[in-house]
Amino acid sequence: MTLRGLEDADLDTLFEFMRDPESVRMAAFTAKDPNDREAFDAHMRRIRANPETMNHVILGDGQVVGSIASFVMEGDTEITYWIDRAVWGQGVAGRAVALLLDLVSTRPLHARVATDNAASLRVLTRAGFEIVGTDVGYAEARKAEIEETILVLN
Repeated sequence: MTLRGLEDADLDTLFEFMRDPESVRMAAFTAKDPNDREAFDAHMRRIRANPETMNHVILGDGQVVGSIASFVMEGDTEITYWIDRAVWGQGVAGRAVALLLDLVSTRPLHARVATDNAASLRVLTRAGFEIVGTDVGYAEARKAEIEETILVLN
């Protein structure tokens, strides 16, 4: 498995991953309408233009199986990832996080995850992130406020 920079040709694949209903439910904090391609494209243009954001696709056997990024929000560097549901449970997220941690030297590094997303919590804690608190936020995918776990890697 490898990471490479995000390319225009990857956008169709990522859009499909990010509109899968089960993936959207698990991620919770998503676009208002995951099927809105114009909104997706506008978001991708915005984040790709930001010099503080590092966007990668995750390649497994030469195929795009997800995306992973670091970005700055309110002065904190955070990571985020999205894995194709077809490869959930195969260690893709854990390997991708480890590869990204080799590329991003900023510490502390932050992450947030829906508290009921046990798989992502496991990925992050195995990578060395520690739970430092929780917050409640509105999750578009669930149309409700839910608890979010806040993690930090020092």
